[in-house]
Order: sequence, then structure tokens, then C-alpha cells
Amino acid sequence: MTAATLTAARPVVAAPARPRRLAVRAVQGGATAVVLAAVLHLRLDWAALRDLPSDLVRYLGLMFAHPDWSRLPYALEQTWVSVQMAWLGALLGVVVSTVLGVPAARGVGPWWLRLPLRAVFAVVRAVPEVIIAIVILTVTGLTPFTGALALAIGGVGTHARWTYETIEGVPPGTAEAVRAAGGNLFETARWGLWPAAAPELMSLALYRFELNVRTSAILGLIGVGGVGDLLTGYTQYRQWDAVGVLIVVVVVVTMAIDAVSGAIRRRITKGARARVVEGTE
Repeated sequence: MTAATLTAARPVVAAPARPRRLAVRAVQGGATAVVLAAVLHLRLDWAALRDLPSDLVRYLGLMFAHPDWSRLPYALEQTWVSVQMAWLGALLGVVVSTVLGVPAARGVGPWWLRLPLRAVFAVVRAVPEVIIAIVILTVTGLTPFTGALALAIGGVGTHARWTYETIEGVPPGTAEAVRAAGGNLFETARWGLWPAAAPELMSLALYRFELNVRTSAILGLIGVGGVGDLLTGYTQYRQWDAVGVLIVVVVVVTMAIDAVSGAIRRRITKGARARVVEGTE
């Protein structure tokens, strides 16, 4: 066979078309224009930005050079109030999210129930917990219970989504078997889906509590109690030595809760670590 014959028999491979960059460049240009417009609209004080590092060092010195440790007991008490607020909000939110999130999963609830539930979750996710607290405080007043309710309602949007996404990730075999045996929606969720999804859902519940601990400090800024409320009062009266103590307490308590919760979540999802017993080899 000649070289000409081989060349003729070889298939002709066309070069791929060059990708069009017009849409990508248009999006990049639009994002740049939005950022520039935002910077110009804010009318930033560039002189203040220039002095920001020195001011930050000065205030850090005021807070941590000579902290007032006599405020430590009260700071711990208010931090405990924030933790209680976070725990109650997580408990209420997880229960409601589980009850509503399971029928919102694909393959569990009918479409006429699943779609409205997901729309409600999306609306709740769009509203910050601070706004929810401002709305409900007209009924419950400026109390830690208001903060717990705001955390519970605000957490439903996100946690319910985690719930139905976890349920949708469960292998459908067991649920189909329960449904084929005549099981209703509750029985399918209880016996077909819950045993496989429970470890991941419990891990997400603990993670919800971790998030609520941080958010509870922010809710305290509007006066519902807890460490955020105390931080606002100390800052307004320029009691920087007390602010330093409060920040130390918040950081230490938050890190401790994260460490303990993270260890529990790893134990739930991955199980206990295997240990080698001496004399077994």
C-alpha cells in the first residue's frame, strides 16, 4: 500500500472551534463595573483607610494590654446565655427541619407538596436571623427566647435543605421495598430512609448548633441578651478593658464548642478508631 493510499484512507479530523470568549468577557466587565460603582457610591474615606492599621493596633492595645478580669464571671454568665440560646434554637430548628425536609425530598413526597416546601425554605434562607428577630421581638420582647426563636426559624431554611439533600443521597432500595410492601409516607421515611440518613443528619444537627453559637452573638447586638448585648454596652461606654475580656471568653468558648462538636461529628460519621490490642498479633 502506497503512502498516498494511506493518506487517503486516514480520517480527516477537524480542529475544534475556538471557544467564544465574548460572554465570559461581558460577565467579567459587568462584575468589574458593579464593584467600581459600589466603591464610588460608598464614598470611602481614603484617609481613614490609611490610618486603619495604626488605629487597629491602638484599640487592640486598649483591649488586651490591661484587661479587666473582674468582669470575667459576668462575661461567662452572658456567654452561657448565648450558648443556651443557640442550643434551644438548634433543637427547635432541627426538629422542624427534619419534619418538613423529609417530605421535600425527591422520591418521598409528591410534587405538589415538595415544590411549595422548597419554595418556603428558599424564602426563609433569604432572610437573615437579625431581621427575623426584629420582626418577632414585637411579640416576644427583648428576651433570649426571641433570639432562640430567630435562630430556629432562620435555621429551618438551610437545615431543611441539608435534610432533603441527605435523604435524596440515600440508596433507594430499602425505601422502595417499604413502599412496595404498602408502607405510607411516614413508614417509608422511618424504616426505609432514616436508618441510612441518621448519622449524617445528626452530624448536620451538631453543625447547626456550632453555627448558632456564632450567630447568637450577633443577635445580642439588637438587645435580645447574651454576649452580644454585653459587648454592645461595653463598646458604647468605651470600656475597652472589659471588651478585651469578653472577646477572650467568646473566642475560647467558641473554639472549645467547635472542637467538642467536631469530635462528636467525626465519631458519628466515621465511627470509633480501630485500636491494636497487645498480644493479638
